[in-house]
Amino acid sequence: MAKKAVATFKAGTQKKMVKCIRMDKSPKTGAYVFTEQLVEESMAKEFFAKK
Repeated sequence: MAKKAVATFKAGTQKKMVKCIRMDKSPKTGAYVFTEQLVEESMAKEFFAKK
């Protein structure tokens, strides 16, 4: 018998990810820059709190 090559994942153990887009003002040019990052759903508020 061959070993099973495909990994199985339990339902509900995956972390829900969200794409956060924050608009920052560039200190050099004064233009607005968009910062995008994939973060966990629970960490979204912390992403927007950073500057």
